[in-house]
Amino acid sequence: MAAGSGGGSARVLVVAGTHGNECNAPWLLRHWQAEPETLERQGLELELVLGNPEAWAARRRYLDQDLNRSFALELLADPARQQREVRRARELLALHGPGGERPCAVALDLHSTTAAMGNALVVYGRRPTDLALAAAIQADLGLPIYLHEADTAQTGFLIERWPCGLVIEVGPVPQGVITAQICRQSQLALDAALGALARARAGALRLPVGLTVHRHLGSLDLPRGADGAPEACLHPLRQHRDWVPIRPGDPMFSSADGRPVPYQPACDGVDERLWPVFINEAAYGEKGIALSLTRRERWPCERAWATALVELLAD
Repeated sequence: MAAGSGGGSARVLVVAGTHGNECNAPWLLRHWQAEPETLERQGLELELVLGNPEAWAARRRYLDQDLNRSFALELLADPARQQREVRRARELLALHGPGGERPCAVALDLHSTTAAMGNALVVYGRRPTDLALAAAIQADLGLPIYLHEADTAQTGFLIERWPCGLVIEVGPVPQGVITAQICRQSQLALDAALGALARARAGALRLPVGLTVHRHLGSLDLPRGADGAPEACLHPLRQHRDWVPIRPGDPMFSSADGRPVPYQPACDGVDERLWPVFINEAAYGEKGIALSLTRRERWPCERAWATALVELLAD
């Protein structure tokens, strides 16, 4: 599937350290800033930005609230909201938002996770530009796509404030630890994203016939007692098994004495395979999330997706 001609100039925002205790992407960012030739820029003008410098200096995920939940329009517009991360979100938009001092058309947000997600892409919603970029990367590298949508408990993500954007998520790696494999996978995915954007800019973007998405259905917490303490942990057969399907009746949790607690769907009689992701992500415990469940779907790629991305990157 081909798109029409393009060729305009557009900046791409590359953000690392949106969470201050994720160390691999900020380590790469410093390297790219010192030695620009080590990042294949594909002729694109890049803005390389440390997302949350204060949290990074403190080696904490965030200081007042999660920066990657601080881009909701109602938060940004409320003058009473002066948390450090909300102020940083406004600052990033003033600098590099679509109407900023050095505006960017695309945002690529680099993350790592303690979950065994491998090298994966996260897309929020169904914007044609995002789907075009994700489909092109999946065609190049075969990366799984987690489509996060229809979750009112999780909103305000950074990339939603740019006309096009996606998250590159790589794991597993402990918080605060840098490993060569995680860094290499992060750079591979970023290189593929920049390559796809360069092809779109040149009007040469070709999408595959279809893409595979894992569409978010909801999240599950650990079983908890009246005092809020966990009554079970993830079953050993679930740990480090992201992207591996689960059926009703399969072991999901394990009690302290080793008794399995089976997975039971919300609706009785539904015998459907679902794919868990972000299993036991360390940072999600405070959000009441032990894992999220997705449905694996195959979608045809639409010509309009490629056209939208080409037009975005054109003059």
